Amino acid sequence: MARPSATAHEIAALFACADDAEFARLNERYSDDPRKQVQHAREVAQRRLGRECAERERVLGMYAKSRELGGPGLVLGVDEVGRGALAGPLTVAAVALPDDPIVWGINDSKQLTPAQREVLAARIADVALAIGIAHIEPASIDAVGMATALRMAMRRAIDDAGVEADAVLIDGNPVHVSPKEVTLVKGDARVSCIAAASIVAKVTRDALMVSLAEEYPGYHLAECKGYGSPEHIAAIRSHGLTPIHRVSFCGNFLQTPPLF
Repeated sequence: MARPSATAHEIAALFACADDAEFARLNERYSDDPRKQVQHAREVAQRRLGRECAERERVLGMYAKSRELGGPGLVLGVDEVGRGALAGPLTVAAVALPDDPIVWGINDSKQLTPAQREVLAARIADVALAIGIAHIEPASIDAVGMATALRMAMRRAIDDAGVEADAVLIDGNPVHVSPKEVTLVKGDARVSCIAAASIVAKVTRDALMVSLAEEYPGYHLAECKGYGSPEHIAAIRSHGLTPIHRVSFCGNFLQTPPLF
């Protein structure tokens, strides 16, 4: 607690690092303090703690939704990445999380920065009860189509997790890959284990695309991760396709048929 003679700067520093309990004590003491710096610091701390509370409630709600949909047993979340890419695999992850410890900050991978995804993927790997990964390569996607490729990838990821799940929660619409399947649109933003799967799938596939960029330079794969960025499309038009491109996705960008 600040000394009776604490300066406005000292009080502001206390507000800046206060938790809920400390803020309550500081607020009781300094709510009527006439100094502008003190009141500004108090208001900033109040907003910060409000955001932190909302974030805790958001994550706890995702864990509660997992239990609501999946029941009390082992719940496996499944999500994909790379469905709309022009190059690289379709990647699916299946992840089972314990109820504790909670992976704070977990969210739909699209709502996170690359750095946040890397940190969260490491935390998920540390605590997960099971993780499965599956890739479907471009030639197979061309051969069977995306819908079939997606079902193949999900089945393989579920099998790769190596557990007998009591429920399989999947982002999106029904795909009929498991008799224990439960689907939820936007599940990657609403269910903890699906969000975990989205993060693991994204980080895994992104790392693969960065490595493929070294093998196939000039296509900007490290930056675009195989999606149709202007630079990637320009490279396809200039240099043609590689073995990691999905021919069925790239016809509009080619002036001549691929040479392989």
